[in-house]
Amino acid sequence: MTCKMEEEFKDPLMASSAKKEEGADEPQNTEFDVIYKVNDNPPWYLAIVLGFQQYMTMFGSTIAVPFILAGPLCIADNNLAKSELISTIFLVSGIATLIQSCLGTRLPIVQGATFSFIGPTIAILNLPEYKCPTAVNGTVPDYDWKIGMREIQGAIAVSSLFQVFVGCTGIIGFVMRFIGPLTVAPTIALVGLALFGAAGSFASEQWGIAALTVFCIALFSQVLGKKFAVFRLFPVILAILISWALSGIITAAGGYKEGSEARTDHNLEVLNQAKWIRVPYPGQWGTPTVHVAGVFGMLAGVFASMIESIGDYYACARLSGAPPPPKHAVNRGIFLEGISCVLAGLFGSGNGTTSYSENIAAIGVTKVASRRVIQIGAIFMIILSILGKFGAVFTLIPKPVIGGMFWCLFGLIVAVGLSSLQFVNLNDSRNLFVLGFSFFNGMVVPSWISANPQAIDTGVTELDQIIGVLLGTNMAVGGITACLLDNILPGSKKDRGIEAWRNNEASAEENSATYDLPYIQKYLDRTSWIRYVPFLPYNGNRSGTEQNNQYNMQEVA
Repeated sequence: MTCKMEEEFKDPLMASSAKKEEGADEPQNTEFDVIYKVNDNPPWYLAIVLGFQQYMTMFGSTIAVPFILAGPLCIADNNLAKSELISTIFLVSGIATLIQSCLGTRLPIVQGATFSFIGPTIAILNLPEYKCPTAVNGTVPDYDWKIGMREIQGAIAVSSLFQVFVGCTGIIGFVMRFIGPLTVAPTIALVGLALFGAAGSFASEQWGIAALTVFCIALFSQVLGKKFAVFRLFPVILAILISWALSGIITAAGGYKEGSEARTDHNLEVLNQAKWIRVPYPGQWGTPTVHVAGVFGMLAGVFASMIESIGDYYACARLSGAPPPPKHAVNRGIFLEGISCVLAGLFGSGNGTTSYSENIAAIGVTKVASRRVIQIGAIFMIILSILGKFGAVFTLIPKPVIGGMFWCLFGLIVAVGLSSLQFVNLNDSRNLFVLGFSFFNGMVVPSWISANPQAIDTGVTELDQIIGVLLGTNMAVGGITACLLDNILPGSKKDRGIEAWRNNEASAEENSATYDLPYIQKYLDRTSWIRYVPFLPYNGNRSGTEQNNQYNMQEVA
């Protein structure tokens, strides 16, 4: 039954690509074994469950952002404001995910709240004019926190226009000429390594429950998944349900202390405070305000987010069995990610949006890379952001359960980053130096900046914020270090992995239907000047038969 289902919904090009790979004189096969590839459409009932799993995977990281910002925004004790902020973040994330999966890179990438924006946001809110006033009778007036929120809105919306400019002009595409596997490996791996603290913090609420979650994910995805399709497709959901249920039993039996975040009844008041239906809208907190300090400070977060996203595009392509993204896809992804951040600023989510590494890792665990699944997950985000009480239920997931999930997924991100090194000659001491120093620098500098936030003092507040946030971002420091060393230190393209990397990219350009735009691609290919638009795909060199076949595939997908 399982084999029949898989054959029915497999990518039609798999057979031909498999034949091409046989006997080909190429580096090690870079495609991961996936059940459903990017253009595959699982049965509707399966797609709904898988889409909901993607929603649950991004829930933990997204829900953390409003709680982190609650203190600086002066709404730590205002549960109503927090619930409305949560709804806004999920609505914007759903819209951004639909935009990215339909028109952006068209890879199965989930967009959600980004931690890159938190540093500059807190720095802005720490300015004297936005600091929390003294509470009156234990309550801070609404207008106080909305003033700071409007400043954050303006800073995010305006600074994100830089990302829009970078994407639509193709500057990122030019930069990609200097990026090879020695740059991509530490950039992606440091995304996972930088999150080890969050995983440990969540898991430490109850190590036993966290360990159970890890054990279940490993058992379901790596052992039972080889025999039973249900475990291969839903290891994360099943692990969460089992650990959540056990936490509920221990809570009912009085095994946890009152106030412990391992309890399943820790945040029950959220259910009473959340509204049944509330639709977030642009300008809901008032008209955004714009000041130079806020915009320049937020630019550091925008830059760090772009670096992370580029690494995520390659990681997602690898785990999805898709060719590496061509330049126009990267440009378009950055361009539309910038548009989504502008929308986030206008809606007032208090944050931007970026690609989610944990959802990319979930593809590696579930072996499901269908674009349709991600789009359904985005619809869940939008619907549940409006149904406030239903979404509030998932805030009750105990922290150690989320910590165990992060433990597995973030570790897989590190492994995916390291897998890019298969193209590199690791017997070359030059490459070992670039790799080791980049990793170490990407951990040491941000750690020191975090411990010494006042160390950077140029006398210009805006410049201090930009430098501080940039040097405090692991993947930015490690990625930039690797890129500089890899392009400055002498070394052959073959040993650096550039030759094999470029050959892989060349094959992607020739077979880039995954990244073509549906329905309008045939018209773009008939317009020769489209080749000069950096973020639009142009395939005028394809034969008529090949074009028609790929147009049909796009419309089916």
